[in-house]
Amino acid sequence: MKSDTHKPLRVIISGGGTGGHIFPALSIAEALKRANPDTEILFVGAENRMEMEKVPAAGFPIVGLPVAGFDRKRLWRNFKVLAKLFKSMAKAKKVIKDFAPDVAVGVGGYASGPVLKQAQAASIPTVLQEQNSYPGVTNKMLAPKAKAICTAYPEMDRFFPAETIVLTGNPVRAALTASTLTKEQACEALGFDPAKPLLFVTGGSLGARTINRSVEAALKLFAEKEIQVLWQTGKLYADECRKAAEPYPLVKAMPLVKAMPFIADMATAYRAADLVVARAGAGTISELELLGKPAILIPSPNVAEDHQRKNAEALTSRGAAMMILDADAPAVLGEKVCSLIGNKDALTGLGAAAASLAKENSAEKIVDVIYSVVI
Repeated sequence: MKSDTHKPLRVIISGGGTGGHIFPALSIAEALKRANPDTEILFVGAENRMEMEKVPAAGFPIVGLPVAGFDRKRLWRNFKVLAKLFKSMAKAKKVIKDFAPDVAVGVGGYASGPVLKQAQAASIPTVLQEQNSYPGVTNKMLAPKAKAICTAYPEMDRFFPAETIVLTGNPVRAALTASTLTKEQACEALGFDPAKPLLFVTGGSLGARTINRSVEAALKLFAEKEIQVLWQTGKLYADECRKAAEPYPLVKAMPLVKAMPFIADMATAYRAADLVVARAGAGTISELELLGKPAILIPSPNVAEDHQRKNAEALTSRGAAMMILDADAPAVLGEKVCSLIGNKDALTGLGAAAASLAKENSAEKIVDVIYSVVI
């Protein structure tokens, strides 16, 4: 962040739907507050989505819009979606008028569309933050009138006007990089044996069905190899995953498998892990890079433009991760984990390659971009 004094701003931050959008948005908001504590920030998200809980919990106000995503498979359902879009545009216009922001920041997801469109119509400067290597529909739609577009991957001029692109990286939660725990300390804090390998499995904040079923299929093999498993299952799959873990009892008063719906202390989980199995969301990839963690990525096939696979390939092409396709995971994940987690040289190589791609201080860089379009 620049060393000069930052004046207080009025900033709208819009987007959400998943942790991959919400956590970067919160990181940007926190960095804006560090730049000037008098800056006023208003979030705008989608009603009944995760941001309506997570943003207030972080201490920021939020307004919900009735907006919903288009159903690309069942087009007849989009009549209701269009009605919600018109209502959202009207509400977004009122929010813009009442709050009178100096700048509007869109972090992706369909909730950001109405707000950023109305801001652009009112000649308020807009900044986009694109987390993925293949941009979403909303950001592509908003890009021509955006003053700046903060990206995490190079060569994004294939999608956006080159003169507006700033390579900043994706912001991650400050706690992830602030932790000073060693692997041994992190394992002990989580109740695991530091002397045994630990696999950390996460399907993201909502969980991932294929990853959970793949882990369940591999648990017997992991037990035979004495591979410990810290398993973030997601709330929806919590009961079935907990039952799957029950046959693997305590070893020396320590769990071999610990299945949890949600892990709040991700910093400790990452530091305890020898290997991570995860989806290939942009936020997860940025975390893996900043922490230099070796990973097996299983891209979700249920995302727009297959962008998770493109995210994963951006790492695998540089030797910074391994990738297993979603359809192949139930059959091969167990063997892949066992062969990799026992190979320290391979783990070290993957981690080092991931760390070489990291972009530090992303939130502060984005704040500088925000000020550059306002001043």
